[in-house]
Amino acid sequence: MPARLSRSRPRQFRSGSAALRYTVTGEGDPILLVHGLSGSGRWWRRNVPALAAAHRVYILDLAAYGYGLPPHHRSPGVRGAAALIAAFLDDQGLTRVTLIGHSMGGHISIRVAALRPDRVSHLVLACASGLLAGPRARMALHLPRAAVTGRVAFVPRVLADAARTGPLKLWRSAGDLLRDSVQDLLPGLTARTLVIWGARDALVPPAIGRRLAAAIPGARYAEIPRAGHVVMVDAPEAFNALVLDFLAQRGEAPA
Repeated sequence: MPARLSRSRPRQFRSGSAALRYTVTGEGDPILLVHGLSGSGRWWRRNVPALAAAHRVYILDLAAYGYGLPPHHRSPGVRGAAALIAAFLDDQGLTRVTLIGHSMGGHISIRVAALRPDRVSHLVLACASGLLAGPRARMALHLPRAAVTGRVAFVPRVLADAARTGPLKLWRSAGDLLRDSVQDLLPGLTARTLVIWGARDALVPPAIGRRLAAAIPGARYAEIPRAGHVVMVDAPEAFNALVLDFLAQRGEAPA
């Protein structure tokens, strides 16, 4: 059994009225893990040990999605969350950063990379939104199917985090997510990019992942069979191997 990693106590970073909570583990070039809508840092539990073996890993919890703020507090939206994380990078003086974002976290990470190209060297986008469009009601209809196509044992965590976030905040945040497109940002991204998708993703279909990768200069696309929307939970070994192989490859970011 691998040794248990030492992780810092939860810390908090504030910028204006927005806040995030984070823990840190490992040493090396920094990786920031950015969860999705109704998610939490706990969603990366199967990935942190592998990543922290050679990197300093920051596990973020966006306070607006359940931590540290009252239930009625409005979330800052995708752009506000990206500005908050960009401010966090500045505050910590982080460079050569790898952003790994899942779903809405990938959407946010794209905006952070556009805001701080001098700090973000690598992007890993896991089943990321950003090109997803349509009514919130249609998205809600896909949620039950998305849950059953993934790891069944993870469903209680999904439900617990969704309950913590609250239905009103989820509804408003989903509307903000669907209104915000990153299409115009993609050709200008300079970070080396890996796009990872679950072949059985019922919430954000793989066709969107292929479009996303095609629009980012030099991006690599990888699809994991039998994995659903929460790809890093459904297939952690495959996900970790893809990420670590990508980070180990030498090469310059696209011009």
